[in-house]
Amino acid sequence: MIGQELRKAREAAGLTQEGLAFEARLHRTYISILERDLKSPTLEVLARICRVLGIRVSELIRRAESQKKAVVHPSRLRGR
Repeated sequence: MIGQELRKAREAAGLTQEGLAFEARLHRTYISILERDLKSPTLEVLARICRVLGIRVSELIRRAESQKKAVVHPSRLRGR
């Protein structure tokens, strides 16, 4: 859920996964794991990443929530 928006924000900031990881004091493979939504970051890690990206944590979460609302799961369409 957060991963796709994290990737978009990283690319918009002109950073590679390695560059973001270095600035946020994380490992590049961890950034990759987060972007693929294989794990969820702690609030502390999310704050470090967002600080490097120059966006607020709340903004990243808002973007992720908006993206989730835009995708309607097929099981929710059956009752219509």
